[in-house]
Amino acid sequence: MEILVLGGTAWLGREIATEALARGHSVTCVARGESGVVADGATLIATDRSRPDAYDAVPQREWDAVFEVSWQPGFVRGALAAFGARAKHWTYISSGNAYEKYDTPGADETAVLRKPTELDVVDRELYGEAKVACELASREVMEDRLVIARAGLIGGPGDPSDRSAAWVARAARAPEEPMLVPDTPDLATSVVDVRDLASWLLDCATEGRTGTFDAYGPVVPFGEWIELVREVGGHTGPVVLAPQEWLEEQKVEQYMGPDSLTMWITEPGYEGWSSRSGAAAAAAGLKHRPRREFLVDALAWERELGLDRERRAGLSPAKEKELIESLEA
Repeated sequence: MEILVLGGTAWLGREIATEALARGHSVTCVARGESGVVADGATLIATDRSRPDAYDAVPQREWDAVFEVSWQPGFVRGALAAFGARAKHWTYISSGNAYEKYDTPGADETAVLRKPTELDVVDRELYGEAKVACELASREVMEDRLVIARAGLIGGPGDPSDRSAAWVARAARAPEEPMLVPDTPDLATSVVDVRDLASWLLDCATEGRTGTFDAYGPVVPFGEWIELVREVGGHTGPVVLAPQEWLEEQKVEQYMGPDSLTMWITEPGYEGWSSRSGAAAAAAGLKHRPRREFLVDALAWERELGLDRERRAGLSPAKEKELIESLEA
């Protein structure tokens, strides 16, 4: 197959290209080339997608499959105008942020979406609205040649946000020291391995599968997640359970960002954030590797980077110690 990846130098796009090349396909990536290098064997066409002539250097051929990851509506519309008529299959990777609400565990693709932005270029505050606008533009042009994958938290080796491996990295970094854990064992967690997601998206393109899917990982109770990360990370020290209300009073960051408790979100209205159905994607062939395998691979990648590095997400050693001392006092 002749595959066009609109992106391909950042994480998911590069993983799609890597998997496609491993299957013997020909891959062309269109990107600025500033986020990293393309997969070995892929062709990079370096361009600024904001320019009117952004796609002039891209071959005018029929594309068997196109993959789009951008959340800027202007970029998506421009690519659809340039390649939509010559693409047999199109995949738009959207996000669960496209939904208006997150308060219903088990919700599916029929849930109400946000109102789409009318802007071509947006900032992060309109991320969800921009994803909806990109979905609508893709559906208008591609019609029945389209997969829309609303991804949940994507994780695994290479995670640039540091969220998905924060807990297992913590377990391995200080295996004998007290580990602060929220006392919310039944809280849902969910993460889809980037490799499983990329493989499934390629399967959809190869088999001509179409439709809209929530591409989320398996739902695992928080307590089980902690048990597993301690096992994989070799943590044998005491677990210090912190009540949810106390953590909220301390204004500990939730889910993402520096000095946060990743995978953990208790804000009202987010009860279904990590527990969407995912049944449609499963029926369409999305399979997930065992969570232990996911964590083993993620930890191996974390060790390569260095367990003591400054992280984009997860509690720093100093913050964790401060919280434990405050809780015990």
